[in-house]
Amino acid sequence: MATDGFTTCLWFDGQAEEAAHHYVSIFKNSSIGQIARYPEGALQPAGSVMSVAFTANGHRFLGLNGGPQFTFNEAVSFMIHCADQEEIDYYWTRLTENGGEPGPCGWLKDRYGVSWQVLPDRLEEMVTDPDPQKAARVTAAFMAMGKFDLAALERAFAGE
Repeated sequence: MATDGFTTCLWFDGQAEEAAHHYVSIFKNSSIGQIARYPEGALQPAGSVMSVAFTANGHRFLGLNGGPQFTFNEAVSFMIHCADQEEIDYYWTRLTENGGEPGPCGWLKDRYGVSWQVLPDRLEEMVTDPDPQKAARVTAAFMAMGKFDLAALERAFAGE
């Protein structure tokens, strides 16, 4: 494994391999890597998956089956920058399917409890526009949304 950059470790309670396959099925430039198994005498049953290395959208992850001690929360989320509404809809649908939960302002939790932000590429440009009225209109519009509606954000930005 390369030593440059970062690898994000995600702590699961027995679902690391399942989650890795799920993420790899959603994102381009993704693959499953090495799988490590618990040995005899470990905290988990011998032969069960201890960790699974995977790449999702070019980012390296390690799914660790560490047990129920820790769970995910909104303090950490992964941002998915989308080019258009079709891409927003795709990621929103795939990440909320089978037990995921939609949230406010483009946030959601997937079926494993991992938080994601699915947002349009243009959002940062709109909310940092030098015209404070444009930025305020866009901010007010997205604060009222769950999944982002890019056309509605563009209308708010334009003052329509």
